[in-house]
Amino acid sequence: MLITEAKIEVRYAETDQMGIVYHANYLVWMEIGRTKLIEELGFNYAEMEKDGILAPVIDVHVTYNYPAKYGDTITIKTWIENYDGLRVTYGYEVFTGEGKLAVNGYTKHVCVKKDSFRPVSLRKTHPRWHEAYEKAKKIITQSNEKD
Repeated sequence: MLITEAKIEVRYAETDQMGIVYHANYLVWMEIGRTKLIEELGFNYAEMEKDGILAPVIDVHVTYNYPAKYGDTITIKTWIENYDGLRVTYGYEVFTGEGKLAVNGYTKHVCVKKDSFRPVSLRKTHPRWHEAYEKAKKIITQSNEKD
């Protein structure tokens, strides 16, 4: 399974009065991880947008396990959890600088036409992208069957 890693140093502005990362910042970091994964698969989300296709978030789940703090260099691990041609679920784990799991979760997205927000199949609009996600899904399925 392709798991990408992105590292970010926690900035003071990303923390709350207690000195820990404000919860909403994890969503921004998940987007950074997702963008890196898409790039490592050989694609560019901005190019898909130019083609009139968007992938808005339709569901978010985040479990907060341990606080990340100002000065930590966090690691965001991202992978494709599921894909069905219209919807994709990305999985995430965010680790503190000490290697403790701060957050885990997922985001679900659906591909839609920019002008109408009607669902659209990547198989038809972006077949190479579809094939890469299908391949990633098979790898995930095989990995889960071994566990």
